[in-house]
Amino acid sequence: MRHHQSGRTLQQQRTSLPAAAVLASAREFFARQSGIYAAFLEKEGPNWMSLRGQGGEEIVIAATEEPGGTAVTGSSYMFDAQVAQFLSSLPPAASAELVS
Repeated sequence: MRHHQSGRTLQQQRTSLPAAAVLASAREFFARQSGIYAAFLEKEGPNWMSLRGQGGEEIVIAATEEPGGTAVTGSSYMFDAQVAQFLSSLPPAASAELVS
């Protein structure tokens, strides 16, 4: 039997934005998607949110501030391309070599 989470994809990105700005950006980004790719806030905490889209599809975004940037993770069953597009829209964190 296949585990119900086994189809979920976890994607990661580091950004220069603070965690609160990442979550606000995610809320706006997924709300403005068209048709079946739109998703809207369902639950949230200080560093994470879950959004619900067409057919009950869930997207989870988490953001954790770390030295040199914010680590962002996104997970979804079917909206992988949209999660990747959101993550790539974030300004990148400075590389480790450039951090003083």
